[in-house]
Amino acid sequence: MKNIAVYPGSFDPFTNGHLDIIRRAHPLFEEIIIAVAINSKKTSLFSSEERVEMIGKVFKGWDKIKIDTFEGLTVDYCKEKNSRVILRGLRAVTDFDYEYAISLMNKKLAPEIETYFLMADNEYSFVSSTIVKEVARHGRAVSNQVPDIVGEALTKKFSV
Repeated sequence: MKNIAVYPGSFDPFTNGHLDIIRRAHPLFEEIIIAVAINSKKTSLFSSEERVEMIGKVFKGWDKIKIDTFEGLTVDYCKEKNSRVILRGLRAVTDFDYEYAISLMNKKLAPEIETYFLMADNEYSFVSSTIVKEVARHGRAVSNQVPDIVGEALTKKFSV
């Protein structure tokens, strides 16, 4: 069985913190699926198609990286993709509390699937998609917090 990790998230937008987690996890797995969650109850800045396209451009030429979308429970998606690992990044203790609770529920739902946590690099411990959007919305630079393609998309989105 192939060693596949699923890295789920809304990625609205994809940040350098997300990139850091993938960069560090890349040597650990035969394949990493960046799974863009579709949540019809949540209003996103970027459509799922835009997010997939941007992330695809960020990882152009990277072996072992796949980008996909999913709806529903992450564990169900993992089973569909034959993945036994959910990859998650942690920035702070508050992230841990939330992510730990989710990992416990996932373990109850699918005991064969493990959650691997990677701590954010110190440089990205404060970066969140929500904060990035708010700063960009007010016309301030976020170029050190997001890949260039995402920064360009944010500028375009908020200059309309």
